[in-house]
Amino acid sequence: MESIYLLQLFANSKHASSACFPCCHTLQARYNVVDVNVNHTQYPTFHCTPRPAMQTTPPVQMTTYTITELAREFDITARAIRFYEDQGLLSPKREGAGGRNRVYTPRDRTRLKLTLRGKRLGLALSEIKSLVDMYETPKDTRAQMDRFLGVLAQHRQTLEQQRIDIEMALAEISSHEEACAQMLAGLDSNAVQAK
Repeated sequence: MESIYLLQLFANSKHASSACFPCCHTLQARYNVVDVNVNHTQYPTFHCTPRPAMQTTPPVQMTTYTITELAREFDITARAIRFYEDQGLLSPKREGAGGRNRVYTPRDRTRLKLTLRGKRLGLALSEIKSLVDMYETPKDTRAQMDRFLGVLAQHRQTLEQQRIDIEMALAEISSHEEACAQMLAGLDSNAVQAK
């Protein structure tokens, strides 16, 4: 590290040191005094190097998100986020004039992420809310898992029934398509015979 000649102080004695001057206490707090040269001069030169910066950890600031940032991250609209807020799934803090700016915490971000996962599974918002609320109270993990498994089993049953209904509807569509194709073939053959 490059040395710095910081100051020259008047001294009556040729054997003065940095301890002789009251102003040097400030110097010693900020610099390591390496050498005090008092030989052959009336003004001692303090040869100092800066002390390394103290390793202090900055205060931990909690990450926050705006509604725009969350909308962009999850590829949804700000209106959808406000809707989830109205449903009680999110509870952002309000800042700014009249509380116009919503400030979302990591907790809100996690709740939004879980809400969107639940929507992809096809769960109702009421089911999602009860599941998300359950995970915020880690009192009895077993009860939470049992409840979640119950919701998933019920949802699976609904989807299985929907699959049966869809397969029946597709079979019915196929039979109508065949009937229409036969009718068209009959109409085409009648048209050819008429010519």
